[in-house]
Parts: sequence; structure tokens; C-alpha cells
Amino acid sequence: MAYIQFLGAAGTVTGSKHLISTTYDVSDKGGFRALIDCGLFQGPKEWRERNWQDTPIPAREINAVVLTHAHLDHCGWIPRLVKEGFRGPIYATQATIDLCSVVLPDSGHLQEEDAAFHNKKGTSKHDPALPLYTLEEAEDCLQYFKPVAFEQTVQLSPQLSFRFVHAAHILGSCMAEIALNTNGQARRLLFTGDIGRVRDNQIAPGKVVHSGPQEGETADVLVMESTYGNRAHPDTDPRPQLANLIRDTVKRGGSVIVPAFAVERTQKFVFMLKEMMESGEIPHVPVFCDSPMAIKAVEIYLKHSEEYTPQAAGLIDKYGSPVTWPGFTFAQTPEESKKINDSKFPSIIISSSGMVTGGRILHHLALRLPDPRNLVIFIGFQAPGTRGAIIKGGASEVKIFGEFIPIRAQLAALEQFSDHADPPELLEWLHTFKNQPGVTYLVHGEPAAASQLRDLMKKDLGWNVEVAEYMERVEVN
Repeated sequence: MAYIQFLGAAGTVTGSKHLISTTYDVSDKGGFRALIDCGLFQGPKEWRERNWQDTPIPAREINAVVLTHAHLDHCGWIPRLVKEGFRGPIYATQATIDLCSVVLPDSGHLQEEDAAFHNKKGTSKHDPALPLYTLEEAEDCLQYFKPVAFEQTVQLSPQLSFRFVHAAHILGSCMAEIALNTNGQARRLLFTGDIGRVRDNQIAPGKVVHSGPQEGETADVLVMESTYGNRAHPDTDPRPQLANLIRDTVKRGGSVIVPAFAVERTQKFVFMLKEMMESGEIPHVPVFCDSPMAIKAVEIYLKHSEEYTPQAAGLIDKYGSPVTWPGFTFAQTPEESKKINDSKFPSIIISSSGMVTGGRILHHLALRLPDPRNLVIFIGFQAPGTRGAIIKGGASEVKIFGEFIPIRAQLAALEQFSDHADPPELLEWLHTFKNQPGVTYLVHGEPAAASQLRDLMKKDLGWNVEVAEYMERVEVN
């Protein structure tokens, strides 16, 4: 009997890993095993520590990985999987592969940088502090990636095949439609990955990838994200509020610090800043994008114009590549990053990681959080337990590099920038299904979000919906 096992993103938002096995015997030998996504755990220590644990099924016994997109909580554990002995193909869209070729080595590089910093300062509980994987190990895993076009069917084994359909979350993002033959019967499984906003308009401004996931789906088993399962996005245009925040901060001599995911969110935000500066809504101040992958990520976005919204295409036609804009600086080296901190004048600093779990944003926040003239704007989801969630939640201090940093800077959050569909948008999409799935499992959400979305789906759709549990095995009947 075939089964699905939830090895991550169950009971939490991060660490997406869902195993499909075509056999369910006592020994669990034979058959074919595919992993849908292979992401990093982020947030509370109990989840982060699982990044250091071996997979329940040895990595060498996993036959393939099917990857939905290039965010670290979906792809960031792949180098570790290969380090443990995985040697199978990793299937992804070409845009996802292009982004992973930047995101994964950067992740390894940042982990090496953080480990070196902790060893130098003696601020780690481990001696020596080690990276989960290195830049070299991240680069090594890229040889196993295989490009798959949208709508192309790939036969993994006699019992298992898949194809990618659009998820409209970030560049290259997709859902995985799985065709499974078990006990002589055909079953269709749909793994959504992360689902993008259903509509394009002024309440979801700056969106790069075209709106709306694939409609008219058919699924016997649906495995669906629930990140925003208990709250709806604001229905107002964020630009007037953003403009006021930036103008007020500049007037008092402060700087704006924006923790932002290096993929999608940074590109979206810099185009919006450019448009607002050119229109006179905000003053022309220096903008620093502090991420080693920034220029490469921009180049990848410019390469894949087939996924643009009309709005994104128009902005690129009008303004060209952000790396050529006067007043916009993309810092790649540690030395260039340190120079940003030498600036004594108001500026806008966009840096990763988006949840403040690591990376160069830590240095900028450690320096600027104590100053009430400064402003920190959150434009993305903050998983519980992350530094981003602690800061956003109104704490008086936060631990960075082993020291408690007082939080005196102004804080703001703009939820309109999210690339995750909210409950009204999810229901709008689910109503387009051609059939009612036999069962839906909710993943990639905190318990409160997943349970509220489950109740909403049962009431509105009348579907059989369950919240997946970590390490749970469910048969595919």
C-alpha cells in the first residue's frame, strides 16, 4: 500500500518535506520513494535542531526529489540530503533551478560566515560552531538538478509520475500533480507547495509572477499549504502608508531597515521604491540591497520574462535593470556590506534573511535597533520563534550574536506584500476544482492557522480536511 509521510512543515510553517512511497509493507523495502520538497526548518530551537537530524528513511534510499520552488524552507535542506548520501535526480522548473543555483550556495556561504563569526567571538554553545553545510557542498548538489517544463509528464517509476502546474507564488513556482497507481487503481495527488495570490490588482501591488494558481484541478488527495489560514490580507493599497513611514523616518534623520526574502520580495520592493521615488511620493535617498545573491537574482528575474505580470513587464521596460539605477547599491562582499554601516545619513537598507534567522540583516539590526530615529518594516511572514517574530511582536530586546539588543526603533508591518494566498483567495481557487478530494491534508502552517482553515473549508466546501502531524504516515487508498 502506498503512503505519504509528513517529514516537515507539519505543525509548523517551515521545513517542507513530504515523502511518497509506493510500498507500505512491514520492512518498507522495495518500491519507489520520492520527496516533495526538501526545506530547512526555521524558527523555534526544537524545529531548527531537526535540521541536524538524519532523515527517518536513509537519504540514499530516497529515489528522487520533486521541488516546487526555490525558497529555503522548501529547498534549503537539499545540500544536507546529498551530504547524507542522496544521489537521485532533483526535478524542478528551469527558473527554480536558476534561483537554486544562487540561493543554495549563498545559504552555505552565510552559514560558514555565521559559524566563523561565532567562533571568533566565542558566542556559540558549540566548540567549534559548524555550518549545516558549506558553500562547496551546496554547489555540489546542483549537479543532480533536472529541468522539467510546466505541463511535461515525467515517469518516475511504473507506478509513479508527475507534472508541474503553475502555483503563481514566486518565479518558477509550481504545484506537483502526482499520478499514482496502487493496487491496480489510479490515484491523483496534488501537492500545492506555496500558493500565490489569486488576483492581480492594487491590493497586491508589485507582484512579479502572474496571478492565480492553476484552476480546474482534479485530486483524490490534496496536500495544501495553510500559512495564512487564520487571517486575510489587508484590502488597502500599502503605498500611501509606506510613503508616510519613509518620509517621517527621513525627516527625523533615521534609516529604514527592511528584512526581506532575497527571492521575489526584494525584487518586488526595489521596483516599488523606484516608482515611488520617480513619482515624488518619497524622497530620493540611497537604497542598499545587502545580499550576496542580489545581482544574480535580479539577472535571473530579467531572464524569465515569460512569467511577468503586465505591471512587472511595464516597470522593467520603463526603468531597466535595478543594478544600473543611480542611488541603488547592491552589496556583494562583506567589505561592501560593512561600508553601509559607515553611512551616517538616512537610507533604505534591504537585507536577508526575511525572518531575521541569519545573514547580514543581523548586523544592520544590531547597529540600528537601539536608535528610535530608525524604522524597521516587515513585509513578509514571520514564523513564531524567529527573531523577526520576536521583534515584530513588540519585545523590548532581542538576542543577536549572543548579546541582547534593545529595541527602540519604530516598527511597522505591511502584510499586503505577501505572496501567499489568504483564506478568501484559497476558497476562490478551491471552488474551481472539478471534484471533491477524498481527503485534504493541511501543511505549512502554524497549528492555529491550519485548524482555522480546516474548519473554514469544512463549512464552506463540505470537504474532508485534516491537519497533518509531524512524522505522520497516511495511506493512499
